[in-house]
Amino acid sequence: MAARIKKGDTVVVISGSSKGSRGEVLRVIPKEDRAVVQGVAIAKRHTKAKGVGQPGGIVEREAAVHLSNLALIDPSTNKATRIGFRILDDGRKIRVARKSGTAIDG
Repeated sequence: MAARIKKGDTVVVISGSSKGSRGEVLRVIPKEDRAVVQGVAIAKRHTKAKGVGQPGGIVEREAAVHLSNLALIDPSTNKATRIGFRILDDGRKIRVARKSGTAIDG
């Protein structure tokens, strides 16, 4: 199945504890159907000190969010949209915003 959400996309969280927050996709994990989004689902990790250079403490970092809880931001309307696909005349397959019909991949 083609990827509906890719690294670098701007998404909004549509359900869960971070509902309504927007961010850029930093990483997609296809095997788990999850994505790591910047500034969303912040988890606190308690880390142990490693040697002289790295002290221990509590580190905040983004946790993975399930892809079903994310919606892509339409570049033309700046609102959440579903994603469709269109095959161009030259044979390329591109992503298209369902609400406005604009091409996302160009």
